[in-house]
Amino acid sequence: SPWSVADILTEDDEQDRVPLQKLKLLGESEELRGLLLNPHLRQLLLTIDQAEEKNSLMKKYMQEPLFVEFADCCLRIVEPPEKENILPE
Repeated sequence: SPWSVADILTEDDEQDRVPLQKLKLLGESEELRGLLLNPHLRQLLLTIDQAEEKNSLMKKYMQEPLFVEFADCCLRIVEPPEKENILPE
């Protein structure tokens, strides 16, 4: 049966939830689309999706530069770094 976010997130996980509006930005990112053209990255993502022990696999893949680049790209999209107050010259 189809699952929902409520099936995997508890109230304690609420702070980890990404608003749907921000998730939609992932689909609009040219940078992310470019990364997803890489067949090796696609295979990594499929492997994680199909794995029983996702936590241990994620720890392993976080050592993989290509996966880290993908994760960093996703994070920059849904949680852009705050612009520092830079004084004009």
